[in-house]
Order: sequence, then C-alpha cells, then structure tokens
Amino acid sequence: MMDRESRAKQFAPFEALGGLREALRQVELELERIEKKEVSEDRAERISKTLNKIEKGKMVRVTYYDSGYYVDVEGVVTSIDRTFKFIVIGEGKIFFDDLYEIKII
Repeated sequence: MMDRESRAKQFAPFEALGGLREALRQVELELERIEKKEVSEDRAERISKTLNKIEKGKMVRVTYYDSGYYVDVEGVVTSIDRTFKFIVIGEGKIFFDDLYEIKII
C-alpha cells in the first residue's frame, strides 16, 4: 500500500516540454516591443524646461524608452549630468534622448 504523500506525487502537474513556458514568454515579449515614438518640439521643450529645474534629491516621475518598451519610473534623483545628458533615479541611468515625459512631484 502506498502512503498518502507518494500517492499525491502521481497527480502533480507535469511539464512535458521543459522550458516551453519560458520560450513562449520570450516570444510574447518580442511581439510586445514597439518602436520609439518621435518627440514633438513642444514635448521636447517641456522636457528641457523640466530638466533645467531638476536638482539632486528631487522626486520625479519619468516615462522613457528602453530597448523596445516604454517604462514608467518614480523616484528620487540621485544624480543629473548635463554634460553627458543623463539622469540617475535610484540606481537607473536614463539618457535625455530616451525621455518621453518627466514631471517633478
């Protein structure tokens, strides 16, 4: 006679094709990728004006383009480099050219 735990293992889910779920997720991610939107002159001007007001320690909300996806981030500015044109929010470096929207909150 089989104990209860051994019997239960017979009915545990089984993935016949190991890694199939991960492969499908990768395909799904590739299909979700989008092209970078062109930033209008008005939007570029608003971004530029906001960047001029930002200092280290300010709380901001940013939408930026990263490798085929638009990402929303909210956090404290830990660094801003106007020479090399990037802003650091927490641990993430975002180049000015990738910004789509930025707001001081």
